[in-house]
Amino acid sequence: MTSKITRRGALAAAAAAGLGVPAAGTAARAAQPALGRRGEGVRIATYNASLNRASAGQLLKDLESGSDAQIRAVAQVIQMNNPDVLLVNEFDFDEEGRGADLFRSNYLEVSQNGCTPVHYPYVYSAPVNTGVPSGLDLDRDGTVGGANDAWGFGEFPGQYGMLLLSRFPILTEQVRTFQNLLWKDMPSNLLPTEFYGEEISARLRLSSKSHWDVPVQIGTSTLHVLCAHPTPPSFDGPEKRNRRRNNDEIRLWADYLRAGKVSRWIVDDAGVAGGLDTSASFVILGDHNSDPLDGDSWPGAIDQLLKHPRIQDPRPTSTGAVEAATEQGGVNLEHGTDPRYDTADFAENPRPGNLRVDYVLPSKNLKVTDARVFWPKKGEAGSELTGEHPFPTSDHRLVRVDLRITGR
Repeated sequence: MTSKITRRGALAAAAAAGLGVPAAGTAARAAQPALGRRGEGVRIATYNASLNRASAGQLLKDLESGSDAQIRAVAQVIQMNNPDVLLVNEFDFDEEGRGADLFRSNYLEVSQNGCTPVHYPYVYSAPVNTGVPSGLDLDRDGTVGGANDAWGFGEFPGQYGMLLLSRFPILTEQVRTFQNLLWKDMPSNLLPTEFYGEEISARLRLSSKSHWDVPVQIGTSTLHVLCAHPTPPSFDGPEKRNRRRNNDEIRLWADYLRAGKVSRWIVDDAGVAGGLDTSASFVILGDHNSDPLDGDSWPGAIDQLLKHPRIQDPRPTSTGAVEAATEQGGVNLEHGTDPRYDTADFAENPRPGNLRVDYVLPSKNLKVTDARVFWPKKGEAGSELTGEHPFPTSDHRLVRVDLRITGR
């Protein structure tokens, strides 16, 4: 597992001095900024920003320019919401961590349309399964190779990756990743073995990207940030392989939060088994591609988290989502989920319409003080950043929850 905890200039300075790069949980801790704007409050957010590109290296070129319209709009959304900890889904991964540095220096730390720049001294990024060749015929079309035969759908390794940005120190040495965890090892899994056959079923990875447990030090408290981006429950056939995988990717966190035998099957990429301590504070972040009532999800998929005994659902809302559902009509008018909870603006024809798929889910031992989806109504500040297709930013909206962390 290769991870990048980057701070601009740290690599060059360390190399010049003949030193190693300090871990985010040790020497880097001195760089922690003072937080006074919300007192003891901490804002946690997730944002599928669609910062993916069709070819390897293209995102880096767009980040280098400092003038890409979509990236500037994404940065403005982030500046307007100003989260303290942010998971960005669909940010193409690069081994050197250049993308994270360029995103910060050329966009986030530069005022976008008059907004106050934002600074994140701490970054976590790691390899994902998307675009990594499996050498197997995963889609069973008689050929091997291409996006559908990667461990996770992708045209090149790292496409649709994840990026965690933080104002607080990341405890690098305590991070757990689950990129290589096998699907077959989950008890009572939904793996369609008849479709895949014995060889593929024995080797198929559970996570379509990866699952990360990233501990963040907030004062004297540790918050476990659980990051993921399960596969969309669509683009498959009657075997429903993607629906099944989406359900079980979501279930991974549900089992991870349970003690003893239930989580014993979970083994991280370092070979350590078991789940999260039952007393730990955590927040689950990410685009989980699953609505409680609508869309193509396996029945009850996201309820594994929403109804989990250790998790609270703050139910972030927006007025813009209600306006969009009413104006766009179609299948949106048939949905069971209240549109004020929607976080993504998907096509009505064909289905599924607008859905709630992006989540910030804190543990019950944390106090929620506010919860919102950034989806302004037309004419309100930022509404130009969430317009209809072609989207200025992304078809997903930033979701944020304000928490009160004890022990700060």
